[in-house]
Parts: sequence; structure tokens; C-alpha cells
Amino acid sequence: MLNSRRQVLHSVASFAVLLSFPSRLFSAQRPKPEPIPSPNAPNPNFPQGMNGPGPTPTDQKAIDKQIQEQIRSDVEKLYSLASELKQELGVTNTTAVLSVSVVKNAKQIEKLAKEIHQLAKG
Repeated sequence: MLNSRRQVLHSVASFAVLLSFPSRLFSAQRPKPEPIPSPNAPNPNFPQGMNGPGPTPTDQKAIDKQIQEQIRSDVEKLYSLASELKQELGVTNTTAVLSVSVVKNAKQIEKLAKEIHQLAKG
């Protein structure tokens, strides 16, 4: 009977020790979960920034030449529109009401002049 009491006490003591350290026993059995990547995280394939590599520098001389050519062609167009408007105004009687074509041409000239101004500003 003494042996059975010792076995019971021994089993109760070992069970108490097991209950006092449950995290150590069960942590080795459970695999750790893998972290889920955030959809807003930067792409690791593009280390330069979040949107990938930066823009390549443009050739400023080529852009300047294109803008100069565009300004020249716009000025020629502006000159032709202004001479057409001058001819129309020379023919019509301006003391009365202006015709619709004169007003339209004046608006086109104004719009083209603003575009040339924006191109010249840069």
C-alpha cells in the first residue's frame, strides 16, 4: 500500500510540474505562423522606391529644340490667323455688329497666343 501511495504522490507531483510549464511543452509542438505580407508594403524587387526605379533623365537639349520648333510653327500659324482677321475686318463694316467668324478667329488667335506664352515660359 505504501508503494501505491508513493506512485500516486509521484504522479500527482509530476502532473503538477507539467501544468506549471505548459507553454514550454506546447510551444515546441506548434509551428510558428508565417507573417502575411501587407498589400501596401513596398515591393522588394524594386529597392529604389515604392514605385520602382526612378525616371531616367531626359535630354534637355532635345526638348528645347522641340519646343523651339513648336513655338516657330505656332507663331507662323498665329501670323496667318492675324492676317486673315485683318483682311476680314478691312472688308466688313465694324461700326455695326461684328460677324461670328471675326469673333471666332479672334478667340483662336487668343488661344494660340496663350499657348505660345506657356511654351515660352517653360
